[in-house]
Amino acid sequence: MKSILLIGLGRFGRHIALHLNQLGHQVMAVDNVEERVDAVLPFVTNAQIGDSTNADFLESLGIRNYDVCIVAIGNNFQSSLETASLLKELGARLVVSRAARDVQAKFLLRNGADEVVYPEKQLAKWTAIRYSADHILDYIELDEEHAMFEIPVPADWVGRTIGQLDIRKKYGINIMGIKKNGRLELSVSPEMALESGNTMLVLGKNKNIQKCFRI
Repeated sequence: MKSILLIGLGRFGRHIALHLNQLGHQVMAVDNVEERVDAVLPFVTNAQIGDSTNADFLESLGIRNYDVCIVAIGNNFQSSLETASLLKELGARLVVSRAARDVQAKFLLRNGADEVVYPEKQLAKWTAIRYSADHILDYIELDEEHAMFEIPVPADWVGRTIGQLDIRKKYGINIMGIKKNGRLELSVSPEMALESGNTMLVLGKNKNIQKCFRI
């Protein structure tokens, strides 16, 4: 369990608050709009109305006590930038900020943010990859070259074992898990036979996965 400061409670921030609550973390939520703060009260440990560009207000939150500070402000980049800078000045351990464009990310990283997320950009890429191929069920980008895909077992692989297919040697791809009836099995062995209706979690370079599965 981590102690997390979440600043900015628009749609993106509310979703973060909800999922952090489900994961069992302690969350202090902050926004300058009372209605937004009220909306997340059922999902957070504590919440305050305040201006995150005010150094005195931020300092009163005890910034050094949080494992992560997430700046989810999306409609005011100036406020996001000032908030990230102040958090780092006040001793924040890890500052994660939201950006919409590369130029914003550069400014944030130079002025306090340790890491930057692109919710719209990342979702757009996921949507393009997920729905441009008939047999991709999910996709997680690990870096510019590597990703994990959830893919149905190809018809000509059914009944064969992972060892027989040997896609690690042929394509440099690892089968990390098999999903059966909605349950994920991570204890994958070369002797495991693939069944119709199952899906696989495969990990490797994008170009190798695209070649192997004709994506």
